Amino acid sequence: MSRTSTAVPFLIATIGGIFSADRGSAEPLKAGIIGLDSSHCVAFTAILHDPKAAAPLTDVRVVAAFPGGSADIPGSKDRVAEYTKVLRDTHKVGIVDSVEALIAKVDVVFIESNDGRPHYEDALKVIEAKKPLFIDKPVAGSLADAVAIFALAEKRKVPCFSSSALRFTPKIAEAAKSPTFGGVLGCTAYSPCDLEGHHPDLYWYGIHGVETLFTVMGPGCKSVVRSSTKDADVVTGTWEDGRVGTFHGIRAGKKDFGALVFGSKAIGPTGGFGGYEPLVKEICTFFKTGVSPVKAAETLEIYAFMSAADESKRKKGVPVALADVLAEAKREATKKTAPPEGRK
Repeated sequence: MSRTSTAVPFLIATIGGIFSADRGSAEPLKAGIIGLDSSHCVAFTAILHDPKAAAPLTDVRVVAAFPGGSADIPGSKDRVAEYTKVLRDTHKVGIVDSVEALIAKVDVVFIESNDGRPHYEDALKVIEAKKPLFIDKPVAGSLADAVAIFALAEKRKVPCFSSSALRFTPKIAEAAKSPTFGGVLGCTAYSPCDLEGHHPDLYWYGIHGVETLFTVMGPGCKSVVRSSTKDADVVTGTWEDGRVGTFHGIRAGKKDFGALVFGSKAIGPTGGFGGYEPLVKEICTFFKTGVSPVKAAETLEIYAFMSAADESKRKKGVPVALADVLAEAKREATKKTAPPEGRK
């Protein structure tokens, strides 16, 4: 046989030929991290660099990082120095001074910045370089930017996905198909819901509970209604098939993650957060195959749900259609991504 026929290449056209026959499956992909202001950058790197790790975790290794950080969010900028030191000194990750320098050193990219506002510009550079990328929550600082990121990734045929770790917590991931519950007729998901003034309300931390809700219910939400107080948010979504799902955001009292599932056979809890390793495994598999475990359309529906919740709050609790906020975001994204001469 020829050398080509005996090799087993990870050759995927959509990711610019990163996986070639010459690399071999034993050589880990070189990963870069943009944004060292989130505990995730340390937690994910520790999981990937654990000497006891097994595949698919051994298929990716962090080799470079760009600190980034927000200039106007204290909880972001105050962490950068600490996390940079841990990655540099403990995990021997090279620290670079620009996104461009990072891209030149790596095969795949994690965008980990807590601040979603720079995600569009950072993702644009990564996508133009044809590097597959995972974008941590929030996927962007606005729905229009989220739409623009996924549109550019699709246009350039670059694999891209975003998800909360809650989606892959085993008990939550299994709830939608659990024979114990039967068919899911409804769900109330909950999580902490601290707010950050530069982002849509639920993007900052409510995303975890909203992603849990969609993991159990699946896509297909058509409208939402929101009630909001100082200590809590409750967002009720109506699905196209008549099912109802609710997100309860917690800002006072005991804070935790989870959901209550209303099934055709039983009602019961899913259990709470199950750690980061399930998500990191999904990311590693995604980097190897170029196949996202979450469709872009579902991620955008999740962010449209949260944006529609803001609109409902502004309108004193009236129902808001996801299609309306998504259509407006698409118009803004089209302007944002148009060539300079086509912008108005």
